[in-house]
Amino acid sequence: MSESEAVNILPKNNSYLLGQEKAEQILLEGWRNNSLHNSWLISGIEGIGKATLAYRFAKFLLAADAGKKEQYTSLEISENNPVFKLVVNNAHPDLKIIERDYTDTDRRKILKAIKEGEQLSDEEMKGLKKSAFIRVDDVRTINEFLTKRSADNNWRIVIIDSIDDMNPASANAVLKILEEPPYKTVMMLISHNPNKLLPTIRSRCAKLQLPPLADNQVASLLRRYRPALAEKAVQSLVGIASGSIGKALAYADNNALGKYDDLSKIVYAKNKFSIADLLAFCDAAVSDEDSYYLIQELVLKFIAENVRASDHPDELAGAWDNAIKVFNETERLNLDKKQALINIITNVIKVI
Repeated sequence: MSESEAVNILPKNNSYLLGQEKAEQILLEGWRNNSLHNSWLISGIEGIGKATLAYRFAKFLLAADAGKKEQYTSLEISENNPVFKLVVNNAHPDLKIIERDYTDTDRRKILKAIKEGEQLSDEEMKGLKKSAFIRVDDVRTINEFLTKRSADNNWRIVIIDSIDDMNPASANAVLKILEEPPYKTVMMLISHNPNKLLPTIRSRCAKLQLPPLADNQVASLLRRYRPALAEKAVQSLVGIASGSIGKALAYADNNALGKYDDLSKIVYAKNKFSIADLLAFCDAAVSDEDSYYLIQELVLKFIAENVRASDHPDELAGAWDNAIKVFNETERLNLDKKQALINIITNVIKVI
């Protein structure tokens, strides 16, 4: 995948949305009927179009002609529309995006490069880390944004991607804004796990629970965004993506099928498995953070798939519970990730 292809499917850049037509129509009808709620909680698993829908609706609200409401049948706005281009370039004055920023150390790197008239390379940018949470100071900038009137009496829109990334202070700051939303504003809160949010935040939002995509929709999107993929690979990726095109694309770009196959060969060899192969697999898995979390996902998917197909599902379900426990403890106590993987996989081999 080229850099330009990757950029084109970022939610703010993406003009195409598949599988969430029902949610799109709910938003469109609210606008048409002048009954649009000020605050929306858009939830569902990762990689199904939540942020794409939020940006799509923002572009629509900022570009649509309110005097011709009946002519609109979807939220689609042409990529040639000036509003579309402003949003893509983070330059629209009536749209505010709140998300995790870079850590203080990496922010200083970026600012230093800007001051010196330099630009960080793509590789350097990939190495930058983001804060664990959205800062409360960033949330408070919403108040300043909302107190300013739009020059042409347009909507003012806030997208928080994601509300899950808030610490208690940030969440409470958002809550205060939700309690008294100004006139002609829309806030869209994206959540992958709404049950963990403050009940008061949930209660103040209209809810759009987006479903996982159907297998044929994931396949269609894979063909659209990764046209070089063989059809066999498309179908295999669909099988492990759990209705998420985001996951399917990440798996395609990180050789997840090859890694899943390597894991399968080790486990299915049972007591004849190669120690050298297992160690090599785990070494590669912990070579960097992204690789480790990908393997963590694939191990859990592998166990889950075998639970469904097994004639002794209870033992494999126990292995799944054990894997979750070990992964969580390894993260919480900063234990050896390679050893954790070895322990989990050898346990699966025993009960497969």
